[in-house]
Amino acid sequence: MITLDTEQAAARQWFEELRDRICAEFEAIEREAGSDARFDYVPWDRTDPGGSPGGGGVRGVMKGRVFEKVGVNVSTVGGTFEGDFARTIHGAGEDPRFFATGISLVAHMANPHVPAVHMNTRFLVTTRRWFGGGADLNPPLPIAEDTEDFHATLRRACDAHDPDHYPRFKKWADEYFYIPHRQVHRGVGGIFYDHLEGDFAASFAFTQDVGRAFLDVYPRIVRRRMAMPFTDADVAQQRAWRGRYAEFNLVYDRGTLFGLKTGGNIDAILMSLPPVATWE
Repeated sequence: MITLDTEQAAARQWFEELRDRICAEFEAIEREAGSDARFDYVPWDRTDPGGSPGGGGVRGVMKGRVFEKVGVNVSTVGGTFEGDFARTIHGAGEDPRFFATGISLVAHMANPHVPAVHMNTRFLVTTRRWFGGGADLNPPLPIAEDTEDFHATLRRACDAHDPDHYPRFKKWADEYFYIPHRQVHRGVGGIFYDHLEGDFAASFAFTQDVGRAFLDVYPRIVRRRMAMPFTDADVAQQRAWRGRYAEFNLVYDRGTLFGLKTGGNIDAILMSLPPVATWE
């Protein structure tokens, strides 16, 4: 068990609450589709490289009729970064001690017309304290209405805090979720932010609103598309696109690297990978 200060405890409590609300909504969608699928939760513990307790988390995975595979993970970890990795983390170059708590979600959908999605928000403490995260939509078969709805909802969440947030964080997402060796973007974008420092209450409130915006818009998109008919060609396109998604997460994603470098749970880290993908 690691000891938390007031801010760390508040952030952890929010991420766990958001997990519970999202999972309940996703299970409700499965009920609407006539499925009794539910999340399977597996707790895990982490030991810091020095041998002391390093926190842990809970991996939640559901495989259903609508959600072919969805993972919603929460973790709260702390300890010391090993070796040169500390120099790559904001504020850890001279002092490798750290704390991190957050939620990470990836959904791969059964119907190719329902976009896959990624959402992650987190609070990190080194010699600095900051929030980061975002959400991005990843449709194998993009539909303009869904893309516009997703971005409009995120824009409203951003604009409630700072009118500069949405254009800045949208651009950041466009640049981050790009696969250089394929010269394509991973999806249709969203927002991505990091190192959001300053007033804790303001940064925390924004991060909470990002989570609420996701909970507002994504289930709406799922319900809009989950009963649409699809063809074998649509499935082939979905599986080829999933291959690109897997390439990004294994080669470029910073969250994957952070989890591996800090001794996270391997199954939780790699839950982002799709259940079935193809490469020609």
